Amino acid sequence: MSVAANEDFEDDDGAEAFARALRIVEALLFASAAPLSAEVLAHSIPAGIDITRVIERLVALYEPRGVNLRPLAGGWAFRTAPDLGYLLAAEAEPPRKLSRAALEVLSIIAYHQPVTRAEIEEIRGVATAKGTLDILLEAGWVRLRGRRRSPGRPVTYGTTPGFLDHFGLDRIDDLPGLDELKGSGFIDGQLPKGLTVPVPDDDPSLRGDEDPLGDLFTPLDDGDAAPHGAGE
Repeated sequence: MSVAANEDFEDDDGAEAFARALRIVEALLFASAAPLSAEVLAHSIPAGIDITRVIERLVALYEPRGVNLRPLAGGWAFRTAPDLGYLLAAEAEPPRKLSRAALEVLSIIAYHQPVTRAEIEEIRGVATAKGTLDILLEAGWVRLRGRRRSPGRPVTYGTTPGFLDHFGLDRIDDLPGLDELKGSGFIDGQLPKGLTVPVPDDDPSLRGDEDPLGDLFTPLDDGDAAPHGAGE
């Protein structure tokens, strides 16, 4: 790495600092179970070293190797090279199986967030069982964002960095748009007139019609819960 570092720094001190930054970032990324942002990584490297150049160098160093450094969930993480994934398939933990209802709910939350349970049901056209949302919350793919400024103050839902990481996305707007969904075969046949797929936005900041969660044990009106025994 010191040879590569010398390409960027003429003096020995600069080369040594850059090489140390490479080792630090490499170690942090290997030790982390979740992607780390450039901002977080920058706090640990020597002063005056450009974290962007460090990451670019590591990406290049690992590009031909069995693991690659990839942008995920707004950060960076080491992942098995795509062409070698089949070697680890037998050892990998079986993927979490989601019901069709859970997949529909997850998709609606991803594209329409922040969204309430009642809004999810309106889009789907059927009631949504509390257990379906619980599964997505437990998986770490969905989070409680806030409360809608409407009667009953229903909870709003959004996706998490874990959702992006699991599905191999760097940003939420990497999700396919309507044309891509049609091209991939996910949408077939005649589409309803006016059908659109919104551009997703997972900005964690509360919107103008959202309040902080506050006390989750505050009673809500019936509009925030499906009838007993109803839903999928």
